[in-house]
Amino acid sequence: MYLLEMKDINKSFPGVKALDNACLYVKPHTVHALMGENGAGKSTLMKCLFGVYQKNSGIIKINDKEVNFKNPKQALENGVAMVHQELNQVLQRSVADNIWLGRYIKNLGITDDKKMYDETKKALERVDLDISPDTKMSRLSVSQRQMVEIAKAVSYNAKILVLDEPTSSLTSEEVEHLFRIINKLKEEGCGIIYISHKMEEILRISDEVTIMRDGKWIDTESASGLTTDKIISLMVGRTLSKRFPPKNNVPRGVLMSVKNLTAQYQPSVINASFELRKGEILGVAGLVGSKRTELLELIFGIRTKKEGEIYLNGKKVNNNGAKSAIKNGFALLTEERRKTGIFGGMNLNFNSVIANLKNYSSFGVLNGRKMQSDTKWVMESMRVKAPNEKFFIRNLSGGNQQKVIIGRWLLTKPDVLLLDEPTRGIDVGAKYEIYQLILNLAKEEKGIIMVSSEMPELIGICDKILVMSGGRVAGILENDQYLTQEKIMELAAKYV
Repeated sequence: MYLLEMKDINKSFPGVKALDNACLYVKPHTVHALMGENGAGKSTLMKCLFGVYQKNSGIIKINDKEVNFKNPKQALENGVAMVHQELNQVLQRSVADNIWLGRYIKNLGITDDKKMYDETKKALERVDLDISPDTKMSRLSVSQRQMVEIAKAVSYNAKILVLDEPTSSLTSEEVEHLFRIINKLKEEGCGIIYISHKMEEILRISDEVTIMRDGKWIDTESASGLTTDKIISLMVGRTLSKRFPPKNNVPRGVLMSVKNLTAQYQPSVINASFELRKGEILGVAGLVGSKRTELLELIFGIRTKKEGEIYLNGKKVNNNGAKSAIKNGFALLTEERRKTGIFGGMNLNFNSVIANLKNYSSFGVLNGRKMQSDTKWVMESMRVKAPNEKFFIRNLSGGNQQKVIIGRWLLTKPDVLLLDEPTRGIDVGAKYEIYQLILNLAKEEKGIIMVSSEMPELIGICDKILVMSGGRVAGILENDQYLTQEKIMELAAKYV
């Protein structure tokens, strides 16, 4: 008997059929992976289950009883919980407040703080999270905040738990902790729906795997009978023989020099010095907390500098904020695209041209035709899957959102691109396309600095790798002989 049955689910948006008779069958005591390229319909299917979207047709059953949740509150009250990739939490409130938000425990109409504290403690203990229920959410790491969301699901006695890209921002140790909790919940009878693009994780943690493509169900198989190559073939509908495009860029001549760059407010970046050549892809590796993101923000001028100098083409530049950085030839792709990258409530036209408005203005009037033409260029050159430029960007998949943001920055014609986790939460097919975009930019003699938590990605795409540790540059690995995961980890632990 299935714990969850989703049969012939259809969902359409204006101009787009997102789900086309999609199916999913989940058994109790199992981890069921849901895979597919960005735009395959995975998130839409889960949102139909969770009551965020209302399906157009189809049947959803839980324990053989048909359900049709009108909103997430109904789903939670009926044992269905979802931990989203982008955590939506009230960071200035406590852990207990976040877990019981909208359903505070009351006694005679008055909030029972002691009961809430005790029940929160129990929920945290079930996910092996040793923190006080009174702790403010803003003081927690991403992995701890994620565990709070799982604890919240536990407090609802959820029998179906959806995890959307749960390890995209976690260290290897944090991933192991998450897997222990998943196995614990699985033993208790939960059905875990696990969405991820990380093949190694899927093959390790899953019992069954369902593949979707273009909103359709493609296949469901036992994880033990699958290989990475077979999953990729089912996902993309073709054989993807190589994970990375061939490196055919030729770095030459110094483009940018960074000397003794130190952030004003510590702990942060300390005395960072390095060079970036024209046509070079410089990777930035390090453990969570090593200040990789802070290094990019310091270069871009959105983090206050205490001392240090940046030279571009031999000329000293002062990036005192995003506006001056863009003017000086810099572009920054941020790590959290939903929070600091896209304008979710605006269309593709707005999101494509927003960083380049000065080039469309004449006597205070915007040239709509040129803006539309540039948006069309972004959509075509980045291969964005969308009906038209008026489509809201929030309705695109993560990979397509990322392509729009990259295209936005290319319209500013930067010399240096700062990319923070450019393939985070993106499927293998879209990753390959973004790798190719990065290499094409390098061939145009752009300088690219790319932060990534995936060491195989850094080794596969970068010419050099700068390793951060405790806010310092622990070393720079320059050729294939030294570009190994072991050497990167050795340097990453240097100043911890």
